[in-house]
Amino acid sequence: MSLFISITAINISYYYMFENYRTRTEAKYVTHYVNFTAFLLLLLLILSSCGMLSNSSDTDLEIPESAIEIVINPDFAAYSKEIPGSNVTIDMVPVQGGTFTMGRASGEVGKSPHEGPQRQVNIDSFWMTSHEISWEQYELFHMEVVEKEIAEEQLDRFGIEPDAIVTPSPPWGDKTFGMGHTGRPAVSMTHYAAVVYAMWLTAKTGEFHRLPTEAEWEYACRGGIFQNYNLHGDPSALDDHEWFRDNSENTYQRVASKKPNPLGLYDMKGNVAEWTMDEFHTDYHEILEGEVPGNPWFKPEVLYPRAVRGGSYRDPAGEIRCTHRRGSDGHWSRNDPQIPRSMWWHTDAPFVGFRLLRPKETPSREEMMEYWIMPIFDF
Repeated sequence: MSLFISITAINISYYYMFENYRTRTEAKYVTHYVNFTAFLLLLLLILSSCGMLSNSSDTDLEIPESAIEIVINPDFAAYSKEIPGSNVTIDMVPVQGGTFTMGRASGEVGKSPHEGPQRQVNIDSFWMTSHEISWEQYELFHMEVVEKEIAEEQLDRFGIEPDAIVTPSPPWGDKTFGMGHTGRPAVSMTHYAAVVYAMWLTAKTGEFHRLPTEAEWEYACRGGIFQNYNLHGDPSALDDHEWFRDNSENTYQRVASKKPNPLGLYDMKGNVAEWTMDEFHTDYHEILEGEVPGNPWFKPEVLYPRAVRGGSYRDPAGEIRCTHRRGSDGHWSRNDPQIPRSMWWHTDAPFVGFRLLRPKETPSREEMMEYWIMPIFDF
C-alpha cells in the first residue's frame, strides 16, 4: 500500500510541476501527462501481479484497459496537420475509447427531462479537433473554387460523389454578426454545411473526418477515461475554462483562449454550441438499444430538429455542461427571405458552430457513405 501511495504522490507532484509551465499548446502536455499516468498504472499492475502489493487490505486495483492501451499505443497522440494548399492547420487530440455513464442523474438541480435517464455507453477511440472550427479553417472551404483536379479515385475511396462537394452560397448579411473574425469560431452554418465541410476536408487531407455523434461528443466533453472531470456548480472553475453569459460580453471569443479539459479539448461546453451527427430525440436515452449501446447514432431523417451539444456565449452558467442538449429549429432561419431558405446558412443562429473527429480505425467505404447525408430543402 505504501508503494501505491508513493507512486500516486509522484504522479501528483509531476502534475503540479508541469501545471506551472502550461501554455496554450496544452494538447501536447495533456498527451504527455496521460502517457505518464498510464505508465504508472501499468507499473502498479505489474507490481501487483508479482505480489509486491499483496499485503494491501484494499480491494484489487482495477487498471482501465484504455489506460494500458495508451502505453502500448504511443502513436495514438495529438498531432497537427496543414490543410493542403494553405498554411492553416487542423490540431487533433486523441480520445481513447471506453465505457462511460451518459446523461445526467435524476434529481440533479437544473436537469432537463431530455438529459436522462443515465445509460452506460461504449465509445471507440478517435481524434477530435482541439477547438471549434475557426473562420480561417472554414473559409478555405466556403470561399474556395472546388478543385476539379481532386482525383476521382480519392473521392471514390471515401464514397464521395464527384459533384457532392459544392461551395456554399454567400451568407445573407455579415456572417460574423459583428463579433470578429480572426481566431474566432465559424458560426451560423447549417447542419448540412457542416457535413459537407467534413466531406471536403476528407477529400483534401485523405483522412476521414465527420461530425461527432451525441455520445462521442459527451464522452469527449467529460474527459474520456477521466470521467471525474466536472466543473458544473463551481463558478470560479467554470470561468477559467468556458465562455458563457456572465463573462463573454455577449459575443463569441477566440478559440482556445480558456483552459482545456483533461484531454486538451477547448471550449467544449461554452463559446459556441456544436452540431453533432444525430437527429434530435427528446427520449434519446430511453430509445438507445442494448444494455450497453456501442457507438450509438440516430441518422437524421428530417430537417428539424438536429442535435446540438453544449452551451454558448449567450447561455447562463447552469446550461454550461456536458449533458446539455438542444434541437435545431426552423426559427434559426426566420429572417431568411429566400424560398427555399438557404441550405448553407442560418440567419438567426450566431451561437452554433462545430468541431470534427477522425475515427482511430478507418471505417469501410460503405460505412463512410452513411455519414454523407443528403440535403433537405427548407420551405
